[in-house]
Amino acid sequence: MDDDSRSFDEQALWAALALELLAKAALARVSPLLIAEPNEEGTNLLIASGLVKGDARFTSVRAKTLMARCHKAFKPFDQSEAMKIINGRNEYLHSSGAGFMAIPPHAWWPRYWAQAAILVTALDRDMEELVGSDRESTVTKHLEQNAKNLEQRTEALIERAKQRRQQWLDGTLPAKVAAEWKSGQYLSAQMAHSEAATCPACESVGLLEGEEVMNTEVHYPPSAGYGQDEEYDAHYLDDVSVSLTIGADYFSCPACQLVLTSYDLISQAGMDTEFDVEGDVDDIAQEPEYGND
Repeated sequence: MDDDSRSFDEQALWAALALELLAKAALARVSPLLIAEPNEEGTNLLIASGLVKGDARFTSVRAKTLMARCHKAFKPFDQSEAMKIINGRNEYLHSSGAGFMAIPPHAWWPRYWAQAAILVTALDRDMEELVGSDRESTVTKHLEQNAKNLEQRTEALIERAKQRRQQWLDGTLPAKVAAEWKSGQYLSAQMAHSEAATCPACESVGLLEGEEVMNTEVHYPPSAGYGQDEEYDAHYLDDVSVSLTIGADYFSCPACQLVLTSYDLISQAGMDTEFDVEGDVDDIAQEPEYGND
């Protein structure tokens, strides 16, 4: 972070390495198993679980896997943004690509600190503990700038969708844009779970989608006697229902073609970031299967 002693490339390299370490630390705070590379013998997992003692050390998973797991575990950590940072590091070290210079420093740092701050929070620590009190104000300025960028991007997407919708209704939509108009089926991300939701741009019915199950609730009939000494009745499950709470990661509206591709954009647009769907009762009737990966 000290401009007078290092070039931007070198600063960004160390920052990218620090982001990977923060990701490892945040996941390992939950369990070291989350960062251990699986292998056929299970040695890494055994060491990470504490079953193998002594000076043994385990190999951790790749940066791509770390960022994917943080994306699922620590909302609103953005895997795609984090991978742009990691890919810039890889280009800088191993190829003749643009490296970190693909994004100018004034735009790179706000995007970097937005992701780093989420991991610091996941560690239950403060930014001052990471960068020191004399540099904390610099990080805060970058974070404030990033928040404004997110607000502006969300506003631009919604306003453009409103404009596009009105042009469609008025018959003034350019032919090229009209040719790119997609139905709800092709706008959808085809995620595992979905629910109808009101579009923030045109108030039509759009589709809110997500993959991650945040919570599961099983509703039993009050007089079934489950868990008592009565003999288990297979027909009992006919009266049981399951409700799943899903984290929203994608929204699309076929009426105005608005697409919000992340938790951040959905939240900034004032939409619900979670929704409930009906689960499969068969999933609670059997033990989970465990694979070797």
